[in-house]
Amino acid sequence: MTATPSWDKMAAMDEVDWPLRETAFAVLDVETTGLNPAYGHRVCEVACLRIQDGEEIARFESLVDPKRAVSAGAFHVNHITPGMLAGAPTFEEIAGPLLALTAGAAIVAHNAPFDLGFLAAELEIAGLPPPEGVIVDTLALVRRLYHFASNSLPSVAAVMEIETRTAHRAMDDVETTWQVLRRILHDIEDRWGATTLRELVDFQGGPIPYPYARAVPLPPTIAEALDSGGRVRMRYVNAAGQETCRTVQPLRVREDRGYQYMVAFCYLKGEQRTFRLDRIIEMTAES
Repeated sequence: MTATPSWDKMAAMDEVDWPLRETAFAVLDVETTGLNPAYGHRVCEVACLRIQDGEEIARFESLVDPKRAVSAGAFHVNHITPGMLAGAPTFEEIAGPLLALTAGAAIVAHNAPFDLGFLAAELEIAGLPPPEGVIVDTLALVRRLYHFASNSLPSVAAVMEIETRTAHRAMDDVETTWQVLRRILHDIEDRWGATTLRELVDFQGGPIPYPYARAVPLPPTIAEALDSGGRVRMRYVNAAGQETCRTVQPLRVREDRGYQYMVAFCYLKGEQRTFRLDRIIEMTAES
């Protein structure tokens, strides 16, 4: 179990003592092709709203080409179709204006580890540094401050009598999250006299660490392919015990629940796939 980081271990955190009325908040939401970036799922829509002293300063939203299909489960939630993503920019192409909205701001999301986990994965793929700033999780705040039957964003909004539009589309969820945060800010000041960003974060249980990607030791063949953009020919056995030979272009490697997974473009299937490394029987570099 990872311990919650203490304030004295957080770098460059002078801003935590800012008055809430002077704090810039970057409220963020992503829609994705699936539930876990460790399995190669990507961001397919992103939105961010920058707020200061209760006023909107700027906003950004965009569909994003995820370079893979939206899973059936994700489509059931966000209803983002292949046609909607046709011609959309890649994450690397929209990262600049998105990160500009987070500069010098506290980053806010409902279930922040989920959204920021995908953001971390996308920024790592793009070779870009992570955003800096305190992380504020409205889900953690709601759990600690209230006693709702459900803490999902639509349910919280309904109880708080916040008018919503389309749930599970990025900007609509951002606007709802901002209204939930506004209610929280009012309540903690009215009930407990909390007026600083430090106090707000203490109410959520303390600082939330940014989900940095952990370095994973790589087999030399995969490491060389990642470095050169090359392809790998491999024999692979799936979970059902079926063996196939396929050529793939490795994109990245992740660890999850004790296993290593390679995310790669599979030429046999013509799309991005995820492969468990311990199921690769044989692997050679393809010239």
